[in-house]
Amino acid sequence: MNEPVHVIGMGLGPSDLTASHLALIERATVLVGGKRHLSYFGQTRALKKEISSPVSGVLDFIEQNMAAGLVVVLASGDPLFFGIGKTLITRLGADNVFIHPNVTSMAAAFARLKLPWQEAAWVSLHGRENMSALATAMDDKDLLCVLTDPKNDPWAVKKQVNTHAYAWQMWVLENLGAPEEKISTMDAYTDVDTVFAQPNVVVLQKCELAVPSGPLRLGTPDNWFVHEKGLITKASVRVLSLAALELTPDNILWDLGAGSGSVGIEATLFLPDGFVYAVEKNQGRVAQIKANVARFKVKNLSVFLAELPHGLADLPRPDRVFIGGSGKNLDQVLDVVATVLNPLGRIVVNTVLMETLHPAVSKLEEKGFGVSLTQAQISKSRNMPWGRRMEALNPVWIIAAQQGNPR
Repeated sequence: MNEPVHVIGMGLGPSDLTASHLALIERATVLVGGKRHLSYFGQTRALKKEISSPVSGVLDFIEQNMAAGLVVVLASGDPLFFGIGKTLITRLGADNVFIHPNVTSMAAAFARLKLPWQEAAWVSLHGRENMSALATAMDDKDLLCVLTDPKNDPWAVKKQVNTHAYAWQMWVLENLGAPEEKISTMDAYTDVDTVFAQPNVVVLQKCELAVPSGPLRLGTPDNWFVHEKGLITKASVRVLSLAALELTPDNILWDLGAGSGSVGIEATLFLPDGFVYAVEKNQGRVAQIKANVARFKVKNLSVFLAELPHGLADLPRPDRVFIGGSGKNLDQVLDVVATVLNPLGRIVVNTVLMETLHPAVSKLEEKGFGVSLTQAQISKSRNMPWGRRMEALNPVWIIAAQQGNPR
């Protein structure tokens, strides 16, 4: 029975190999690897085969030589992190391949920068057009490692960074583990003629939200607001919700379960003589609302930390109420709101949960409100390498309730 092919991750170089790795390499009958990796073991007696294109030829060679003795394959970093490990397992079968993991360029990059990386994400641009994946990761994560290639180099990453809503700290790590290893930062002052050595990786760390590109407006872009990983009433739904509120200039508006405060803040555009009271139970999101109020220089909005329905008794009676989040307490919140709402007032509830829809409508109708429903199913374009595709947002039900005016 043939011995399994041993695939050894080189880490950053020969110094990362263990005694057991070196013993396998010394015992190998056949040694397969890239030109640089094979050069480290010129004195070994094994038959050497350089990995080259097409890789299918290398796989044929390995399969044909397994019966002759031990085949060892040298791989960069960790063989199962964008390495040849998966390809060999697919071709030879899992029982015929033994993987020896080692340090990846990603792990090494964060080690060099002394950044804990358990929450980090990676994006590979190596040999692929994947800028849309990078854009998505930058929206969702605060710490990224980007694997580059000569075409998708640090300058291509910098171009994407420059278009993002947040500022980013950007490091380029060249030739990790080699004597010519170099670590540098990229910013607005980096010389445009700088050429980065291959191989390199880029690490991105999210900083402060960039200054908004314009003033507050109806349908203010989501990325102009400070918010938590996409937890925001999207601009298109915000427009529909504000229309459903039918605001007049002197209204008092309660924004309950305010989240990032985007609805209440945008509502102030229509309330020159009115006022918004935003209530949110999460301390971190209260801070986000305050940050957004400061960003857009809003004067007629106050923020309150409270778990609904607590705290509502201390607020002036509302003319309009928007409920973007109240969790399992919606029934109690509607009881309070229906009692204190000014005559001919309106309530708008947004929900993505079917379990919320029917109870909310039933409660409002029980209280004598006329109720109308709008389901918003919105898709937005996302750039792809050769065009655009449409990406659906979560469907949202907008429940509009009018006091004393059946609909």
